[in-house]
Amino acid sequence: MNRDSPKPTEGAQAVHRTLALLRCFGDSTNDLSASDLARRTELALSTTHRLLQAMAATGFLEQDSDTARYRLGPSMAELGRIAYHRRELHRAEPELAALSQRTGVVADLAVRLGAEAVILVGGSLDGDNRRALRRPLHSTALGKVLLAWPDPAEREPETLTALTDRTITDPDALHAELTRVRAAGFAVNDEESASGVRTVAVPVLDAADRARFALALRSTPEVLASARLGWFAEQAAACASALEVLLIPPAQRRVAARPPIVAG
Repeated sequence: MNRDSPKPTEGAQAVHRTLALLRCFGDSTNDLSASDLARRTELALSTTHRLLQAMAATGFLEQDSDTARYRLGPSMAELGRIAYHRRELHRAEPELAALSQRTGVVADLAVRLGAEAVILVGGSLDGDNRRALRRPLHSTALGKVLLAWPDPAEREPETLTALTDRTITDPDALHAELTRVRAAGFAVNDEESASGVRTVAVPVLDAADRARFALALRSTPEVLASARLGWFAEQAAACASALEVLLIPPAQRRVAARPPIVAG
């Protein structure tokens, strides 16, 4: 648990601790023991056992009878599926599949959660992927889009950690980059989060000019060549326009035209 986080009131403490335990499963590809979870959350082992048993009894966790390790349970799967459909995210699947087929690269859709972009739909989730896909805002095209068209209630990330030698770590440089993103209508991650990865992203905007989602195309610098970045951004923008209709309630949709794609 983050020692710098505000301390919850006594009545909410168990809820915060329970959520901290559940988040551990998003960061791990394997089942976790009570000791693993106590260490990760910095909770006492006795407290951890008590909370794990309560979650197992209600189906939010499941304990392996042979190893005594825990995994996410059927109640979590049920709520996840309900949330996925109630947010209409299943309607984005065919649009992203068509975009990926048209461009020949991976297409992903993400939302902002704190200082990270969380991928909810797309090719990065295909296959045997057992870990939550969260990306830092400052070092990814998805994140730059979410920062460039922000919700006024959200703050910019305070810590800009270097992931490669190309990552933006200076706040003034990040502000300048976000200005360029808004002017161009799209963002680029040029090996800033991982070597050999280039990404182009555009916003899915609402009537208040906020990025409800970020839509990205991901491949290598050779495939997403500099001379073709404008074309990839235009393909993504066309898909984003369709997603604005599919995912945003009518009263909150944009009336104005989307920002034009201006490739340098």
